Amino acid sequence: MTHTTEPGGGAHARDGLAAKGEHTKRTGGHKKGLHRRKFLGGMAGIGLGAVAAAGATFSLLTEGTRSKAAAATDGTLTIPDLLEGTTSDGTTTFTLAAQTGTAEVLSGVTSTTAGYNQSFLGPTLKWTKGDTVLLNITNNLSEDTTVHFHGAHVPPKMDGGPQNAFSAGTTWAPTFEVLDEAKTLWYHPHALGTTAEQATHGLAGMIIVEDDSDASAALPSDYGVDDIPLIFQCLAVDSAGDIKYNQSGYLSSGLSFPLLVNGENVDDTTLAFAATKTRNRFRALNASPSDIITLQRSDGGTLTQIATEQGYLTEATEVTSIRLVAGARAEFVMDVTEDVTLEAVVTTGWIRGGSGTYEFLTVTAGGTDTPDDLPSTLNTIERYDTSDFTARTITLSNTGATMKINGSAGLSMASMAMISTTLGAKEIWTITNSSQLEHSFHLHDVPYQVISINGEAPTGVDLGWRDTYEVVGGGKIVIAMEFTDFADDTYMYMLHCHLLQHEDEGMMASLMVTES
Repeated sequence: MTHTTEPGGGAHARDGLAAKGEHTKRTGGHKKGLHRRKFLGGMAGIGLGAVAAAGATFSLLTEGTRSKAAAATDGTLTIPDLLEGTTSDGTTTFTLAAQTGTAEVLSGVTSTTAGYNQSFLGPTLKWTKGDTVLLNITNNLSEDTTVHFHGAHVPPKMDGGPQNAFSAGTTWAPTFEVLDEAKTLWYHPHALGTTAEQATHGLAGMIIVEDDSDASAALPSDYGVDDIPLIFQCLAVDSAGDIKYNQSGYLSSGLSFPLLVNGENVDDTTLAFAATKTRNRFRALNASPSDIITLQRSDGGTLTQIATEQGYLTEATEVTSIRLVAGARAEFVMDVTEDVTLEAVVTTGWIRGGSGTYEFLTVTAGGTDTPDDLPSTLNTIERYDTSDFTARTITLSNTGATMKINGSAGLSMASMAMISTTLGAKEIWTITNSSQLEHSFHLHDVPYQVISINGEAPTGVDLGWRDTYEVVGGGKIVIAMEFTDFADDTYMYMLHCHLLQHEDEGMMASLMVTES
């Protein structure tokens, strides 16, 4: 284990970086989905001479049940099932199983996939602040897995990081009190070296945390009626339906990069949601392995953003677009008095990927109610005075295809850099990207505030609490956080790039929080 208390790292320039292109296509008249070409994304060569032959398959999967991931026959938006928990003696128990199956990621083509309790993706979990939850999670795959509760403030032993890996045929049963306030989280695998493979094939689902705040009471909360999940995945798939997850796969020929929303392919289909309420809340999650998703209205109108990854903004904020890097979430509301079509702009985040603008959802007006004005205040966020915070530098770099944090490639628990801190510590981190690659910086355990972005002070929604934030090539962000509630001298949290391939290629460090 490489211990780093005042971390630093050398810069490793990336060879042969190619520019990323974005191709935007629109159709006139009828609001159909926007077709994409076989290859629209940019390429950035990382040690291309070392890339092995393409065609790797998801070897842990076996034939299971089949589901259709392409658009429903009637073109309506599929709403993930809400998993019901069983409450006994003050604990609510949820049962999940990571399993295998097949789905149509490309219309008419069968892909080998995985999911929780089903063949692709997983049900939505709903937790309430103050409740105690128990999750019985069975591994029905043929290799180790974990389940990480992305964004949740839980003990490190329950966090679902690499130390929590459990083998095929076994059940992991984490239990904890829900300390988080209202927010949108998600769950996905986090084992060493297999996160991209498992998550890309469909192991992902949303978590909704509720609370009894005035803001929550004033916002739409009827799941599937006026509180709508939107899980975005831009994947790489060959003509035979094989889903790619690593560098050699992404560099193979004949690939398509379909955009899925709640498991439905929207490349040439605009899904429909028939609103029965005037005000509707949307929870957007970018579960793509690497690509960036930007949401906007096709008519150029505004979206009313109410939350970032870690909860409500101080006030509802009008925005023209919402940019989500891999792993990021946002919540917005729309008062739908006439039909509205939403677009997703996909931008390549890695060596190759999706690109284009897609009309993915038309929300048809149907509500007859007149909602009250939104509360003038949603949340109180006291901005940190960081003058007495402990300063630390985290350097993101690469040597060829090997990704590093503070000069170490986290390909094993022993080889990764370790950040050591103490319970109650207040810290300010400068996240420096010495490469020219796109990175999505995710910190487990606690939320953080963004203090600066490439030297500029944050404004608007960037003043909200975050757990995942973009660090552009050659860029730098400064973040601040306080380590509360949990300490452990054995189990660690993680900090890493949430481009899943970068994570698997070593851009991950461990975070040990101990008693002061």
